Amino acid sequence: MSDPLQDTLADRLRRLGAQPPAPALPAPEIRRRAERRRRRRHGLAGAAACAATALCLALPAVLHPSAPPQAPGPRRGAATADAPSGSASPRPSAAFTVTGTATAPIDAGTTAEILASCLGAEASKYHPVIAVRTPVASSNADGPDGVVVAVDSAHRYVQCGTRGRTGRSVSVPPTFINDRLWSPGRLVEFFDSFSAPAGPGRYLGVETGHYAPEVAKVTVSYGDDPTEYPAVMAGGAYVAAAAVSSGPLPPPCYVHAYDAHGTELYDQRTQPTTKEGSGGAGGR
Repeated sequence: MSDPLQDTLADRLRRLGAQPPAPALPAPEIRRRAERRRRRRHGLAGAAACAATALCLALPAVLHPSAPPQAPGPRRGAATADAPSGSASPRPSAAFTVTGTATAPIDAGTTAEILASCLGAEASKYHPVIAVRTPVASSNADGPDGVVVAVDSAHRYVQCGTRGRTGRSVSVPPTFINDRLWSPGRLVEFFDSFSAPAGPGRYLGVETGHYAPEVAKVTVSYGDDPTEYPAVMAGGAYVAAAAVSSGPLPPPCYVHAYDAHGTELYDQRTQPTTKEGSGGAGGR
């Protein structure tokens, strides 16, 4: 005996399968209905865009009903009345204290070892003119504790940082030519000057260079302190070193040069460190 429920379901499936398919619409009618749907979608999108634009335009007036129109500000990089375009004076530096500037000479035997390790086979061509230990040694394991400056027969200089009896140059090659005078008036050339940590809140600062024959005295000052400290001078080269207690950064150092009459010939605070059009690596 058959199940009535199963028979009813089977009858329904047969009836659905036997229904004739819906008549196909003519091609023109299909295109007309598709165009109508497309226009309806575009009309809704356009209305939404117009509403959003109107809201954006009206929003400033709603939020700031009494705000007057503002004139356009100066272009980036344009000079303003309260910002003169002239060269600025050095900015004040953070608080610091120069705790020592005294150097100690390095003996001839140690100096020879330093130059040999620094210059290699070229060492025999140079003779030292300044060899000193700095007031404090760098706290870095391979940091400097002294400076040796040497010169060859062509008046070309080399500089080697020392650590004990070993020398090292940051120039490539170590005998990079340092025989030019780049500063205004061709009075001073800067060698490899640097600062290095010397313990918590302490720094070692070293300034080295070459000076013209008319320069009789070279001094250095630090930050916004006008106090000037004499440099070690010999054979046309100078070395100035200082131990400084300071904040997170050491103060800037400025070089000054004087003639035999005490007239200042060069002040790094107010004069450029390199001569215009000189090119090369003499300035800092």
